[in-house]
Amino acid sequence: MKLSGKTAIITGAGSGMGRAIAKLFAKEGARIVAFDLNEDGIQAVVEEIKKGGGDVVGIAGNVTNQSDIDRLIDTTKDTFGSVDILVNNAGIMDNFMTVGEVTDELWDRVLAVNLTGPMKLARAAIQVMEKQDHGGVIINNASVGGLFGTRGGAAYVASKHALIGLTKNIAATHGTLGKIRANAIAPGGVNTNIGATITAPSELGMRAIQGAGEAPMGEPEQIASVALFLASDDSSFVNGDVLKADGGWTAR
Repeated sequence: MKLSGKTAIITGAGSGMGRAIAKLFAKEGARIVAFDLNEDGIQAVVEEIKKGGGDVVGIAGNVTNQSDIDRLIDTTKDTFGSVDILVNNAGIMDNFMTVGEVTDELWDRVLAVNLTGPMKLARAAIQVMEKQDHGGVIINNASVGGLFGTRGGAAYVASKHALIGLTKNIAATHGTLGKIRANAIAPGGVNTNIGATITAPSELGMRAIQGAGEAPMGEPEQIASVALFLASDDSSFVNGDVLKADGGWTAR
């Protein structure tokens, strides 16, 4: 029970990695606040956690909406009394569109979900965590696309690079000078439904990622185990790090 007595907010918890993280954290004793745009997905994960004896609240909302963020933080405090862990997992892809192809609309939407939303959520959580004697932990689910140039389109790669930079800034300020640890996970290929959003990929963008070689495919539960390590006291001296979980894809 590595997270006993902790309250964890997990965005994008209705499917994929977020769902696996929510279920594992609940199994390890955390009180879960599952947040997702997909109401059906939230209801499903809430039922699974409750069936397993876990303590969970599901909230439907959008990480790009400030009022939804405020409602999420307020509900978490009112229900469980603390905000101990924030997992910024929600994210979208961009059909591998290059700079020469990306539209303003696509750029703005990807940056809003993948970067601005996590910043606003972290900002709101930090206001609570800094007042707690035990502080808190922030985990940002980035991507190997945040470390290299060809694991996504221009907007996706830029957003994930920036999310890693945001993580390091939180660690260097609210971490070394405060009470909050912030780390990022950089998954490679993972079997989730995000692939269904790749509907009309850029030919040039696909050629670029194919040049990186075939990615080993991991499972959401494997990323959840990495998140558990970063959320627990097992990583108490880990702050500002980026932990790759890509099956060795980028080691080639």
